[in-house]
Amino acid sequence: MDNNCAYCMEGELVAQFGLKICELETSKVYLFKEQSHKGRVIVAHKKHVSEIIELTPEERAAYMEDINRVSKALHAAFHPQKVNYGAYGDTGHHLHFHLVPKYTDEYEWGGVFAMNPGEKFLSDEEYASLIEEIKKYL
Repeated sequence: MDNNCAYCMEGELVAQFGLKICELETSKVYLFKEQSHKGRVIVAHKKHVSEIIELTPEERAAYMEDINRVSKALHAAFHPQKVNYGAYGDTGHHLHFHLVPKYTDEYEWGGVFAMNPGEKFLSDEEYASLIEEIKKYL
């Protein structure tokens, strides 16, 4: 655990960019507040590691199962044409994947997704509705 890590500490650090949806076997799932891509989430490993190579083969397989489970939920809830997966962390050294639903008739189709375009934020009710829709399929 790292006291400066948003995913370890949660609370105000995570609240700057995400809303907790749930915890799965190996991960914590957050709705990304910037919703230019409807349903965009983050799946953060529960263990404070920087790289996927720091996980045991069993931990890595279980984490990939969590990511797969969330991706299936996004497909069932929102019917994107594609989900993009991004694992970054140049400055925040905690293993996490961005799952970014992409839609052919919407924002950034055909290109790499912007990390945080800062263009679309929702009301508390709209966030709650998205979270409930995702939870239905988890």
